[in-house]
Amino acid sequence: MAENEKTQANALEPKTKIKGTITKITIGGAIVDLGPKQLPGVIHISQLQKEHLTKVEDAVQIGQEVEMWVRRAKKDRIELTMIEPLALEWREMKPEMTIKGKVERLETYGAFVDIGAERPGLVHVSEIAHGYIKNPSQIVKVGDEVDVMILEVNRRKKQIRLSMKATLPEPAESANKPKRGGRGGKKRSGRSVAAMMAEFNDEPKVPQHTAMEMAWQAALDRADSSKKSKAKAEKKPESNEIQEELLSRTLEQRK
Repeated sequence: MAENEKTQANALEPKTKIKGTITKITIGGAIVDLGPKQLPGVIHISQLQKEHLTKVEDAVQIGQEVEMWVRRAKKDRIELTMIEPLALEWREMKPEMTIKGKVERLETYGAFVDIGAERPGLVHVSEIAHGYIKNPSQIVKVGDEVDVMILEVNRRKKQIRLSMKATLPEPAESANKPKRGGRGGKKRSGRSVAAMMAEFNDEPKVPQHTAMEMAWQAALDRADSSKKSKAKAEKKPESNEIQEELLSRTLEQRK
């Protein structure tokens, strides 16, 4: 095969953009001349434009030069499309793939980024930058070109989750930030929770006594009570003597 033919063969891979001339129109589509030493190109009626079409003549005319993209190359023909193919097909998108995109729309919960797929992907507000941000408009605006990483693709729901912060370096302070708990964290206090709560509430601490101390205290209380009773009993005779003396004096005065 000549060098020129090799170059032409390599150029006709899927999504390759080429030019050609319409040479024939049929009910089902159009035939295109792609140049010397090339197989004829075929454009199906469904590939002439995005909108529904009933007549091929409403889209192209014989002799018209058109721009097209290669869909697939077969042995006897090259299938073409006049609808620009997606830069990124669903089957081509994989998690952790990093690509460029353009911010298409901003919402309070995130930014929609056009990555050349059937639908824009969503960068949630928590995935826009390291650290807390309240609104995506603090970091990006519509029309900005950004690097994003694909987190998840759901073809059934037509959803694409993206991240901007995954393409950014980690901030220096987070690398030096001490970890909580574990061996590298602070040692936990040996004090009980009750002791810490009592201190926090400024509650007086009540001393705790042993059983022996409590029994000894009870004995002392009983001895003290006995002394008081005896003292009261001793005071009674003295009181009686005083009363008798007063009575005697009163009788003597009457005599």
